[in-house]
Amino acid sequence: RYQRLVGKLIYLSHTRPDIAYAVGVVSQFMHSPMECHMEAVQKILRYLKATPGKGLLFKKSKHLQIEVYTDADWAGSITDRRSTSGYCTFIGGNLVTWRSKKQNVVARSSAEAEYRAMAQGICEVLWIKMMLKELKLEPTSPMRLFCDNKAAISIAHNPVQHDRTKHVEVDKHFIKEKIKSGQITTPYVTINQQLADILTKGVTIAVFEDLVSKLGISDIYSPA
Repeated sequence: RYQRLVGKLIYLSHTRPDIAYAVGVVSQFMHSPMECHMEAVQKILRYLKATPGKGLLFKKSKHLQIEVYTDADWAGSITDRRSTSGYCTFIGGNLVTWRSKKQNVVARSSAEAEYRAMAQGICEVLWIKMMLKELKLEPTSPMRLFCDNKAAISIAHNPVQHDRTKHVEVDKHFIKEKIKSGQITTPYVTINQQLADILTKGVTIAVFEDLVSKLGISDIYSPA
């Protein structure tokens, strides 16, 4: 029963970014779920039952600016201390893709974890740009990647070898190449404005509701 419920939640998370992180966590215990994991699934179901009208609202925009917010929760998993990466991409201010995923390896620093998340975000926006190009809608301005880790941004711009980048050599050169070519800019964003925060860790109800609103998720049943 647990596997069946989580499978349906994974399917639903493709249109509900507000449950992406929670579903990602419970899906890690598909083979040996415990009672506490089932309780977590039931909490997600209760949340969905209370918010049946929530969904993404797409608004008309005069531009096709591509933006991506990337974040990582360093060593957030208590089972294996792996970090969780998250990104959400926007076209013309509308959320189009998002992902919450545990990293494949253990990061030795927060900068390394953030850097891996940045690489994933860049891959996503490059794919989006290629798709728009095929539709003859290629944007002219550089794509923007928002990150709340100044160390990771510094590493991306500084060609000097850092000790903390030895384990992300491929990602390092990949990101630098895209920045140098002018395809990507990496403005700093404060933690309070980091929209991908909701995809990497559990947050308070107030922060959760604020981020859900900023992602463009609206409730059609809420009073105008």
